[in-house]
Amino acid sequence: MINVSIIIPCYNAAPWIREALRSATGQGLDDTEIIVIDDGSADDSAGIVEREFPSVRLVRTKNQGPSKARNLGTKLSSGRFLQYLDADDMLLPGKLKVQSEALKQSGADVAYGSWQKLIETAGHVFIKGEEINRSFSNPEIELFTGDSWCTLGAYLFKREIVEKIGGWNERLPYIQDARFALDCALYGARFVRCPGLMAYYRIRRSDSISTRNPVEHTRDCFRNAFEIEEWWRRHGGINEDRKAALLKAYGYVSKATFRNDKGTFNLVYGHIKRLGPRYIPDGPLHLKLASRIFGYLGAENFLSWCSRIKSLFKKTLTNS
Repeated sequence: MINVSIIIPCYNAAPWIREALRSATGQGLDDTEIIVIDDGSADDSAGIVEREFPSVRLVRTKNQGPSKARNLGTKLSSGRFLQYLDADDMLLPGKLKVQSEALKQSGADVAYGSWQKLIETAGHVFIKGEEINRSFSNPEIELFTGDSWCTLGAYLFKREIVEKIGGWNERLPYIQDARFALDCALYGARFVRCPGLMAYYRIRRSDSISTRNPVEHTRDCFRNAFEIEEWWRRHGGINEDRKAALLKAYGYVSKATFRNDKGTFNLVYGHIKRLGPRYIPDGPLHLKLASRIFGYLGAENFLSWCSRIKSLFKKTLTNS
């Protein structure tokens, strides 16, 4: 069996795929395979892989989304450990050796480490940004709430845990990476932290999956929270930690949908009332204070009314 399989879904990634593949091919491990699933790219992504990286296995498919691409790559792979890498991100040198050894020695299912943001400037140049250092104490809760989100490049997964969870959740196209690590935790995965920087994560100015369609992204967050609540009810019930995490997740969705997606808001508000009849949001401060006076729904309505009055007043002053 191959030691590590690196699986890269690729969609219109011509500007970045070279750097991603150089970081993968430069790991210094002999028993490694790299599989690129070109997910219906309209640019020269597949051509770059084919011409410049002959040792990489390239599979072309119609566009179906990154989760399907990763599931296909997993099915085609034979590695004992699985490294998922986005086509615009990079692995640090020696990363695979450090984490594969950590998994072998500890017997854990998932290795993780620090990662660093690469932030795109107005001139389309990427500069190094914040370095993120996570340390999980309760992965099930922290991964659900997003408090310990890590970029995929910072992880290395044992094949057995990926097979146990059934692969990537194709029902959640907008938050599939966060859900994948969470699913590992829900199925009892042991996590081991590796010291040192493991990956670079690009933050592009206008092309993240959440900014392209914020409404669907938020609906995905709601679907995810509902699925996790159902899972928890079947596996131990809703204790105080889980209830707090659910209220945080539902609260995020409710604040994001109150003004522009009433259907989703009404659904999520029903879940909030059921879990926390006296729910007070974490913030912002004005919503928190108003909720103590009017209740959460009353506060949202009151602040929305204030916002309309303020907008009308500004418009009147502008036209006068």
